[in-house]
Amino acid sequence: MASHLDLEEQEQIDELKHFWKRWGDLITWVLIAVFGSYAAWVGWQTWSAKQSAQSSALYDTVERAALSDDVALLDRSVADIQDKFGSTSYAQQAALLAARIYQEKSRPADARKQLTWVIDKSDDAGYQALARLRLAALLIEEKNFDAARQQLSAKVPLSFEPLFADRLGDMDLLENKPAAAITHYQKAWKGFDANAEYRRLVAVKLAALGADPEETASREPAK
Repeated sequence: MASHLDLEEQEQIDELKHFWKRWGDLITWVLIAVFGSYAAWVGWQTWSAKQSAQSSALYDTVERAALSDDVALLDRSVADIQDKFGSTSYAQQAALLAARIYQEKSRPADARKQLTWVIDKSDDAGYQALARLRLAALLIEEKNFDAARQQLSAKVPLSFEPLFADRLGDMDLLENKPAAAITHYQKAWKGFDANAEYRRLVAVKLAALGADPEETASREPAK
């Protein structure tokens, strides 16, 4: 009986050796890949959490500098967060905040630099659109209408389109193009929600140009 069991065990061992000889390398590499991927995922999660915490702390510094009117600290902290955590939303928010402060402090070149940084570096279409809108306002103030129109002609999320159209209408008026301004204001008026306060402002602009958005809407063919 013992001899019979020994033979069965030997057969099982031989089968296992044969199986491992054939598939062992593949199984080993699969396990390495699985555990390697898991380790990479854990590492990425840890790194992301650390990045978020550190960038949040730096953004707090930027915000504190803005509130306390400490422009020197603002300069340093914005440069720091962009250098170390440029891919985070905190860095993009910091740039938008810094641009507003620089504009208030009559530093338009620095404001343009921050807004351009957001446009170039952000992967968030909303942040990019907001930066384009603010940059266009700066460029319009400087009478750089071609550059402003370029920013306002970029593709943006649907929710920003009425704001862009309204700003284009303002620029048309400055360039003495009332017909073009009416077209852009009408587009803006139709794009805003019916209860939006901004829509009423656009209606006032249209009325000042002798145009009635309600009549324009009623003349449009039903879809």
